[in-house]
Amino acid sequence: MSSMVAMPPMPASSTAPADEVVGPDVSALVTEDDALDNFPSEKQQRLLTEALYSSWSGPPPAQEGERRSFLAAANVGLFATTKEPPLVPDVLLSLDVALHEAWWQKEHRSYFLWEFGKPPDVVIEIVSNREGDELGLKRRRYAWMRVAYYVVWDPAGHLGGPALRAFEMRGHTYAPMERAWFEAAGLGLCPWEGVYEGRHDRWLRWHTADGSVVPTGAERAEREQARAERERARAERLAAQLRALGVEPDESGS
Repeated sequence: MSSMVAMPPMPASSTAPADEVVGPDVSALVTEDDALDNFPSEKQQRLLTEALYSSWSGPPPAQEGERRSFLAAANVGLFATTKEPPLVPDVLLSLDVALHEAWWQKEHRSYFLWEFGKPPDVVIEIVSNREGDELGLKRRRYAWMRVAYYVVWDPAGHLGGPALRAFEMRGHTYAPMERAWFEAAGLGLCPWEGVYEGRHDRWLRWHTADGSVVPTGAERAEREQARAERERARAERLAAQLRALGVEPDESGS
């Protein structure tokens, strides 16, 4: 659901400050509706967004070494213009952008290209049936929006072929990628079999350049607890060895 076509700035109104850019009137747009999702897709979406906010340090730093911002979101409307219906990607990742402070206002609640100034960098669609046309019309619309990378995750095999398909913009259309690696973000996507929130399944996970999956907050906490327990056990073994030699260990921590 990203579009790489940035809309030209709208002329400032006569009552607005000279340096303020006034965007299109979005009061009549339907930015939220009652479209239904399903349990597997909802959990997969959360896995992809939560892990980034819990454990990812962000895209590779700029030349000046400054940390770069990012936005990861699920099921948010992506509007290229006020005249076209939005796409609603299951997951989007956009680099070097930030949410508006007044995000409850309607003109800031959705991903409007004219506000963010760029389309998302990565869009992911999770296939639940054959009705979404992820490899047809939806792919063409994302290409028209100039989304850099488009990913289709089809774990149940509704579309036939591989479960994971990734495409990158080349010219004015998408070309298949041999692997889902997004250099600008320093991230990739890969199938992963394991347990997430009590459900064992095959999931789509972000991974870093060394192949490690980006952990969720719960996974990080478990690893830190296991590391602390190993350190405690090591200290207890060392203390026992010292006592066996007749040396009372210093347990003050100094």
